[in-house]
Amino acid sequence: MSEREPATDQTVLRRHIRSTLMPGFVGTELPRWLEERLRNGLGAVCLFGQNIASLGQLRELTGAILAANPHAVIAIDEEGGDVTRLYFSTGSPYPGNAILGRIDDVDYTEEVGRQVGWELRKAGCTLTFAPDTDVNSNPDNPVIGVRSFGTDPERVGLHSAAWVRGLQSTGVAACPKHFPGHGDTALDSHLAMPVVDVPLATLRQRELVPFRAAIAAGATTVMTSHILLPQIDQANPATLSAAVLGGLLRSELGFDGVIVSDALDMAGASGTLGIPGATAAALAAGCDLLCIGTENTAEQLDEIEAAVLAAVAAGTLPPTRLADAAARVHRLAEGTLAATRATPIPADAQVATEPSFDTARIRASFAGNARAAAWLAAARGSFSVVRLDTESNIAVGGAPWGPFAEADAHPDSDLATRWRAQHLVSRAAGDTAELVLPDSARVLVIGKDNHRHPFVRTLVDALRADRQDVLVVDMGWPSDDLAYADIATYGASRLAGRALLELLAPVPA
Repeated sequence: MSEREPATDQTVLRRHIRSTLMPGFVGTELPRWLEERLRNGLGAVCLFGQNIASLGQLRELTGAILAANPHAVIAIDEEGGDVTRLYFSTGSPYPGNAILGRIDDVDYTEEVGRQVGWELRKAGCTLTFAPDTDVNSNPDNPVIGVRSFGTDPERVGLHSAAWVRGLQSTGVAACPKHFPGHGDTALDSHLAMPVVDVPLATLRQRELVPFRAAIAAGATTVMTSHILLPQIDQANPATLSAAVLGGLLRSELGFDGVIVSDALDMAGASGTLGIPGATAAALAAGCDLLCIGTENTAEQLDEIEAAVLAAVAAGTLPPTRLADAAARVHRLAEGTLAATRATPIPADAQVATEPSFDTARIRASFAGNARAAAWLAAARGSFSVVRLDTESNIAVGGAPWGPFAEADAHPDSDLATRWRAQHLVSRAAGDTAELVLPDSARVLVIGKDNHRHPFVRTLVDALRADRQDVLVVDMGWPSDDLAYADIATYGASRLAGRALLELLAPVPA
């Protein structure tokens, strides 16, 4: 179909459908099929780490998207912490939410959100799926953890609102997530459908508190979660539930902006319906902008259009609902376009290669026990590092992390040179039978979410039983008793890694 065809009811329906779709794609250049769809009304594109090679390349890519459709929403999953797309190849130079929550300075959090916004402006992105507004009430949560500002709903709300204000002051749209709250789960909705079986009163006292604050701060979009709340809707996950989206988000919280679905290629949404079926169901439930996935194709979008048209024909998706969703996406695009025109990028932000933050504040947010104090106070000779590589959740992906990211990003720095000179790294990933450590050196164990991985617990227990000079660092979300975290950093961004290096590396005489 081309834009020269006469405007029929079918033509209008197809353009409304396209306005609501937000696919991803493979590669660092805009594919021809995606360019054609943008010219024919596709409303949005979502960028991931695989699409970004450099800032210059990213600017060319976003420029090509806007050339095809000047009113397209260009979205990215940049949280400013462990989940990063702008710094997917080097690790994030931002603190991350859990560290910000522990510092507990809302002005500082607002400034971090503002810095993320300026970087996205330079890159040409108009919407970021952040901040993570979940209350991390379950320490065994495999997908939220350090992406959350903390366990206290009020504190999470204060910092979510601050991050929204900071980001949106730059003209970029914020998207608090994952409504109505993914914090009290022990499953990853990328791989399964988590169940949060709590009454509405609990949600109001816990999960909904920070979303209410973020909405009051002016958040222009909100992202759904693929979790089942059986005491609200026994059959449908939040993304596909009119009771959750229309009842809680629209009616109770008064949100009038764009409801964005979490990625529909995740098992929690499309495990039984398939992506085309999930798209139609999400629109019918109240979603306005549909995140399709990471590696979509022209054929897949054709299947999605056909499924949505079939839902309209069957009467399960009213055309008025589709038109309303398209109109909301258009308003979002017009609003971000107007905001960026009215908000010039400051000169210092324009020339900065990346943001800079005081690592002393980051170090002060770390938790540590008496064993850590004794280890750090001892004469600082050489030490062996056991790097614990566990499988990252899909949201984090394979981004470099911790001190390893910092040493690789700045290999010639004095800090990196001292770090490399002081230790030998051994890598452990499940099978640690071949792990050999010198008897003479102290041992530093560095992992993420140590308590959640049986092989990590076994390794740490064995090392502690065998020697007295072991220091265990957890750069994820530790257990409440800190049993496997002599030092807990509450984040594994490159910035957190730099702060840890400064704590560990000896200062030259």
